[in-house]
Amino acid sequence: MKEHLESGGLIVYPTSTLPGLGCLPIAIGLDNLYSTKNRSETMPVSLGVSSMSQAKSIVEIPDFLEEFLSSFVKGGITTILPALETVDSRLGGDNVAIRVFSHPAAISLAEEFGPITATSANESGSEPECNTELAAQILNIEHFVPGICPNGLGSTFVSLGKSDAEKRGWRLTVMREGVVPRADVMRWWTNPT
Repeated sequence: MKEHLESGGLIVYPTSTLPGLGCLPIAIGLDNLYSTKNRSETMPVSLGVSSMSQAKSIVEIPDFLEEFLSSFVKGGITTILPALETVDSRLGGDNVAIRVFSHPAAISLAEEFGPITATSANESGSEPECNTELAAQILNIEHFVPGICPNGLGSTFVSLGKSDAEKRGWRLTVMREGVVPRADVMRWWTNPT
């Protein structure tokens, strides 16, 4: 599997929401992923990690982030954070979306291979399958981790940017509502417990 991923190969794997389409965050892997999904290169993909500490060499992590993420269903929030160095624009350029996995198979992949792309395993614009094997077949991908996902909504995307005007030194914007309702995110932000 290591050789497959290092040579730009793709893998479909289960997550707590939708089947994920993974590659290592390298140019050839991203080329293959975008081609397979028929996805516009102007739409960045997120990176999945086993824990936020896996992302500390990629993005700036606010001191409140662990508390924030632990206030919601694990894997339900993807945070867009300032990159420490500009990365491939398909990963967000100056801001990278990071999702801490909750599904054991996804965690294992990230622990073994490092951060891996965490976009849904379907062609852009089409409905995702809940079965990873079916999703892999539809996309003509040989490698997959067996699993059934709940489907429905994906993770909620929250952007965190530096701001001297905010009391925490950061501003929060909900970019896409998913499994965690926007109102719950905003309630925590204005009144953390």
